[in-house]
Amino acid sequence: MERATTPTARHATAATGPSPPAVRPADVGVLLMRLPVGLLMAAHGAQKLFGLFGGHGIQATGRDFEALGYHPGAIFAGVAGASEFLGGLGVAVGLLTPLAAAALVGVMINAMVVTSPHGLWSTEDGIEYPMVITLVVLGVTLIGPGALSLDRFFPWRNGGWRAGALALVLGGVGSAIALSL
Repeated sequence: MERATTPTARHATAATGPSPPAVRPADVGVLLMRLPVGLLMAAHGAQKLFGLFGGHGIQATGRDFEALGYHPGAIFAGVAGASEFLGGLGVAVGLLTPLAAAALVGVMINAMVVTSPHGLWSTEDGIEYPMVITLVVLGVTLIGPGALSLDRFFPWRNGGWRAGALALVLGGVGSAIALSL
């Protein structure tokens, strides 16, 4: 038996608008990519900046950066650590996702350049880890951070070519600047 819809009932539905969409499997899927990658990168940044999680802190990391050719090492270690920490947190919670991804892409391009002499798969820091991180955060940016993110209120919540291009271009420019210095 079908319910009759009165003009008042129709008006109430139109006034309140459509109900918010339910959480889709894609939203959970993108969360499963964002959360661990973002938190792992934030932890890497915390190692460099604060010496947490078995890290050596900014001064010792700065000496390591100088050995790799980044001078002054402490400045580059601070920039890398802040990019990983803030970019990782941004990706994890889905906040300003294109910018957070750009920060991680920039650091990971530098990591790929530094580890490229070891090749793709190596027991001595091959490029596979930074490559995977780069591709995951670019993928999340292109797809969009999903309904389970703080970006759900912003236009880039659905990702797209602009968001992905912004992350790639800003990350590439930042990396190029760091490598040229």
